[in-house]
Amino acid sequence: MQTRSLQTAVPILLMLGSAHLLNDFIQSMLTAIYPMLQELFLLDFAKIGLISLIYQCTASILQPAIGFWTDKHPKPYLLPTGMVITTSGITLLAFATSYHHLLIAAAMMGVGSSIFHPEAVRLTRIASGGRFGLAQSIFQVGGNMGSAFGPLIAGIVIVKYANQNNILYFVIAGITAIVLLTYLGHWGGEYQRNQQKVSARKITFPYGKRRTIWALITLGVLIFAKYFYMANFTNYFSFYLIEKFDIERSNAVILLFLFLAAIAIGTFAGGPIGDRIGRRSVIWFSMLGTLPFTLILPHLPFIGVMICAVIIGLILASAFSAIVVFAQELVPGSVGMIAGIFFGLMFGMSGIGALFLGWLADVTSLQTVFVLTSFLPIIGVLTFLLPKEEEKALQ
Repeated sequence: MQTRSLQTAVPILLMLGSAHLLNDFIQSMLTAIYPMLQELFLLDFAKIGLISLIYQCTASILQPAIGFWTDKHPKPYLLPTGMVITTSGITLLAFATSYHHLLIAAAMMGVGSSIFHPEAVRLTRIASGGRFGLAQSIFQVGGNMGSAFGPLIAGIVIVKYANQNNILYFVIAGITAIVLLTYLGHWGGEYQRNQQKVSARKITFPYGKRRTIWALITLGVLIFAKYFYMANFTNYFSFYLIEKFDIERSNAVILLFLFLAAIAIGTFAGGPIGDRIGRRSVIWFSMLGTLPFTLILPHLPFIGVMICAVIIGLILASAFSAIVVFAQELVPGSVGMIAGIFFGLMFGMSGIGALFLGWLADVTSLQTVFVLTSFLPIIGVLTFLLPKEEEKALQ
């Protein structure tokens, strides 16, 4: 029965993954064009970091609230609405004439993303057929593929020609996503109507309330370590390659694609592996397995840096699907809220990290930033605080 359910939902999972691809394809364009925006608007690293903070924190603050609301009152038709806001944001970005316009455009993109993620994750779990890790990985790898190809296309189409108006090419992706999300919203609405009305679920804690709270705090700290480190790469890796190895701007953006593509592959692997060997084990390996490579990367020549960047992307990315599903299993029945909290944490840590690391790069150097952040994965030792699967059976 579970197999039939999964087979029936596979097209929906693929569409959700594709929608996530398009969403993150658009969103990742923003950081990819930072070298061009720096030149056009005479920005220092702190101002670049503030753009990221506005974008990330707008998404961070709104996502938990939207997730909590849609758990109680599912709103699948919010999906295309969010993409309309995102598409409006990139249109403004294409015609921005001041730094303030850039900040408003970034905020609009953050709002659109905050609407998309909680509701899309809720539909992903509905369509999972019980294989939550696999379903979350399909959804997440779509986003990571979009995050990888966004900078690649932006580098070729926008940064290479230093043409701000070429941002409008990304509107095509936005319109495509609106059509796809309208269909998914219809599917979600039909599913909702076909379900019998049930009374509101009481929040349960399979591991016990105290244990669950500490586990959620631990997962939040792990998200901090992971995405503070990732913020360094997604926002400043291109600048690092330009400054240290004298790489051309357009080529540096394309090289960022290799790191982001590795993240996509690692994300897809993490979910199914977590279904098989346990999500706690995946989180252990993902965090501590990257440590040797993060420590040596700032001291290597160009080829070594790129090899380490790819390995770090592969290993570090495998944790996110495992963390989200682990958190959902800690608090059953609150899928949207948990997704909103953890996607919100992801965006929030990325935004704060971008601002702080941008300021630090201004007052020291990018080399110093990469050396200091290389120690962050050691926080992965806190994984031992997470409950083991067998503990649930004892509650």
